[in-house]
Amino acid sequence: MVSEEELLRRWERTVERLFRERVIRTEAVRRAFLKYPRYLFVQKRYQEYAHVDEPLPIPAGQTISAPHMVAIMLELAELRPGMRVLEVGTGSGWNAALIAELVKTDVYTIERIPELVEFARRNLEKAGVENVHVIPGDGTKGFPPKAPYDRIIVTAGAPKVPEPLVEQLKPGGKLLIPVGSYHLWQDLLEVVKLPDGSTETKNHGGVAFVPLIGEHGWRE
Repeated sequence: MVSEEELLRRWERTVERLFRERVIRTEAVRRAFLKYPRYLFVQKRYQEYAHVDEPLPIPAGQTISAPHMVAIMLELAELRPGMRVLEVGTGSGWNAALIAELVKTDVYTIERIPELVEFARRNLEKAGVENVHVIPGDGTKGFPPKAPYDRIIVTAGAPKVPEPLVEQLKPGGKLLIPVGSYHLWQDLLEVVKLPDGSTETKNHGGVAFVPLIGEHGWRE
């Protein structure tokens, strides 16, 4: 069994390496990573591997993303205090905790798998995160009650960009979403909503995420 002190030391080394390599580019993201180490959001048997820059298993056959991938998406999101953010795919709750630390206000995150809803809620409570709302449901439909959003961050791969998510963006808002094949390969897209309601899309290259299941995603 690895001690809490050693888990923290290992994690701090990982964060500093990502910072040196400019994967983590801003001090705000660096501080968030240090405040909420990944080992707080995995099962005990995986905690000693939480510093390794690879995905790890979580319940229900899902994964927690590699630290570098989480950092890349958070840096692309350009989150600032006060922004309203929707996350699609809560998983372990780690990404939502980081988002909440960056925006300093309530964050809404949707998870379709009941086991993960409870897993994330437990993790967030243990980590002392109070401004994340985990909502059970189909994330491909977004969450209209709290729309429009400054940012929508999707942590699973879709066959195409779900129209409800674009509709729920504010003008000037940004959607980050992997789009491509069911399991093997997607492109990380940055979709910006323009003042006239049209969109501009940038492709940030290849990624690999679990599939986004839902009415406007993949079928199970």
